[in-house]
Amino acid sequence: MKKLILLFSLSLFISCNQNTSSEAAHTSEENSAKNTNDSIPNFGIVIHGGAGTILKENMSDSLEHAYREKLEEAITTGHQILANGGTAIEAVRKTINVMENSPLFNSAKGAVFTNDETNELDASIMDGETLNAGAIAGVSTVKNPIDLAYEVMVNSDHVLLAGKGAEKFAEEQGLEIVDPSYFYTENRFQSLQRLKEREKSQAGNKTAFHDPYIKDSKYGTVGCAALDKDGNLAAGTSTGGMSNKKYNRIGDSPIIGAGTYANNKTCAVSGTGWGEFFIRGVVAYDISALMEYKGLSLQEAASRVIQEKNPELGGNGGIIAIDNQGNVAMEFNTAGMYRAKMNKNAELEIGIYGE
Repeated sequence: MKKLILLFSLSLFISCNQNTSSEAAHTSEENSAKNTNDSIPNFGIVIHGGAGTILKENMSDSLEHAYREKLEEAITTGHQILANGGTAIEAVRKTINVMENSPLFNSAKGAVFTNDETNELDASIMDGETLNAGAIAGVSTVKNPIDLAYEVMVNSDHVLLAGKGAEKFAEEQGLEIVDPSYFYTENRFQSLQRLKEREKSQAGNKTAFHDPYIKDSKYGTVGCAALDKDGNLAAGTSTGGMSNKKYNRIGDSPIIGAGTYANNKTCAVSGTGWGEFFIRGVVAYDISALMEYKGLSLQEAASRVIQEKNPELGGNGGIIAIDNQGNVAMEFNTAGMYRAKMNKNAELEIGIYGE
């Protein structure tokens, strides 16, 4: 009997010891992985594909899947660049290129139509390290407007070029030039026709300005903000502008400080919304200024501007932003905003509705 008790005790001791060793090894592996991850310089990326009346009940499963798939493709493109040690500027450009080449978004290939049934494209980009910036407006033959904005930033003495002059500069820089018909998409064209008919039927109606359908034509942009491993920030925005726009209207997207802003002291921001109000409120810069001069966090500043200051003027929309510590804000006051973010751990979050 004593022998049995002794054998049982010995077996129990060995089992407990093995479990303790296994737990210790597991903990050691976790700590090792954590230490390795902590040694990686912080970086991150955040994108948007436009804000507006984006409702689940109006979205088919297949279309929602297409949007989520393209948002994931875009953000992983930029994240891979950052993970490999690339610059925030490069990540912003390449990420926006993915969305510009998709008919899903109001930018380049998927641009909305003007009242004259043409496509006029705007874009801007900004380097948070140097505060250098480039922007273009009203172009109709440049396949990727964000690339032209970049060329303006690095290969010209200017910040903003427009129209035919911008297109000439694009040719000189060797960018891909396309026939304006490249930007034609049937659904955007039909949207313009419906908008024209609606405006026609409401001619003289003073409340037409507040018509939800007409009002929603004012939104739609793509944008990206990124922090690279060297601690540098960058932001970029690209758009087809407002559907049914007239007189070569230009919104906030190519306006530095309104639709795009980046400063290593604070944050990088890209906006999407009713451009006239983003210009008046200098929305992107205002977020940075609240951080720099008032000491607000990125989220506090973004919330203050998008949920309070912009609506008080009469505008709405949203922003995506990242600060110099890798904190991200995706703030909007519309029903939805196509958006995604990804941190250095490759943790991905995609959103569409006001969830």
